[in-house]
Amino acid sequence: MSKIRVKQEESLSIKFSHQMEKGDNRQLDLYFFLPKEMGIGSHTLNEEEYYYSAIVGRRSYYSEGLHLPLVQGRFASLNRRTVEEFRLYLNLFAYQFAVAVENDVKELNQITDVTHFYFALDELREQVGLLLKKFRRNEPGDPKWKSYFENADNYLSWFCEQQLLKVLAHATRTSDFNDIQERVLTLCRNECAYRDEHNYNSAQTKQDPNRISNKMLLLRRLIQQGVVLKEELKPLGIGLKKFTTGLATALVMLVVSALIIQAQGAFSGFTIALVLTLAVIYGFREIFKDDVRNAMWRFIQRGRPRWSRILRDTTSQAVIAKQLVWLEFMRQQDLPDKVSEILKHRHSQNKVDAEILHYKIATKVNQSEFQAGYSTIQEQVNFSLVPFARYLERGKAKIYKEVEGKISHESVERRYQVNLILVLRDGREAPQYIRYKITMNRSTIIEITQSQLPDSVNMPESTIDDE
Repeated sequence: MSKIRVKQEESLSIKFSHQMEKGDNRQLDLYFFLPKEMGIGSHTLNEEEYYYSAIVGRRSYYSEGLHLPLVQGRFASLNRRTVEEFRLYLNLFAYQFAVAVENDVKELNQITDVTHFYFALDELREQVGLLLKKFRRNEPGDPKWKSYFENADNYLSWFCEQQLLKVLAHATRTSDFNDIQERVLTLCRNECAYRDEHNYNSAQTKQDPNRISNKMLLLRRLIQQGVVLKEELKPLGIGLKKFTTGLATALVMLVVSALIIQAQGAFSGFTIALVLTLAVIYGFREIFKDDVRNAMWRFIQRGRPRWSRILRDTTSQAVIAKQLVWLEFMRQQDLPDKVSEILKHRHSQNKVDAEILHYKIATKVNQSEFQAGYSTIQEQVNFSLVPFARYLERGKAKIYKEVEGKISHESVERRYQVNLILVLRDGREAPQYIRYKITMNRSTIIEITQSQLPDSVNMPESTIDDE
């Protein structure tokens, strides 16, 4: 099993995922090298705002089965258990079922060949239909268990229907594959009728898109109960920041007071010149006060973690893991030697000045407190590059060519290359390194490729999912 998976999640986002077992002590560093021509830096991008708006993580219990054919193996866990165990394993299966459908649909949407697309869609339809039937054959008879089953059944039925309809809505329509389209629509109609037959949703809910959407969102949260870990995020350094603000204000006022005393000595009595001088002094105070405070705060904050996170089991409230998170723009001279060595091996045309955005997450997983039967948690972190893209230029250049005396031209897009170096530290093991090249323009990520490293640098197991 690869330690790290890297994939393009959407047009302008990247997702990193990895698994950690009981007792693991893992540190993950991501260094984004943003060419200065992109116009991104500490003066244009606030790290704290970027963290809250563009970095989304999810931590949950992990079990094999992220695609539909593998999920079927989890059915054996639904039988002959207590109510609490049944609910936990039911939620785990339903959650993995939903994630598997999402993953397979995203892969399906990346297929450009029409024939291949429709054959893959038909296979997905068949897998979804068989899995739903097999799931329903395990319906419990005990009323205590049945309510949990109905919630999961209602959500999975609606979710699968929505995902298939969404795929068809954006698919290339062709009469050559009308039979496949009809089979997919038949499955969707049958699922709608199935929910009506079991009275899962009221007439008012079905007729109002807002109500049905919000209800399904609630059901999704219910099936995540016990599977997705509860996160308690706490910003660090609040008291230190207040102290820095007070110290900066004191220093500025010290300078201002000295200037006022000198001004009073230079002018005899209360004159218009003295008033104007004091106005200028106070004006400069307001201009430089925030700059001094921000400069001091960056100096003091450099290298310190910005947030702490506690991961709890939502059922038992036991602490499963603790994390520290860093996010900051850093200086070239503060880079680790190995990272600098990797950068030196870039092609000469790619050696451009860059701003360095550093993301780091250190995780300590507890030895105990896991739900019975599970020893692994999965962390998925999604980085949106949309805040980067808004600073990029649109392509304005044109390429001209001549064919048989006729001159034509084509517009070309402006592309940028972001270097990403990932450093993985597991316990006391030696650090391992991976370098990626992310080629992007203003609207999408063109490609993500993994680059060769110097022979002296270790590389961990990793995969890139090309989607």
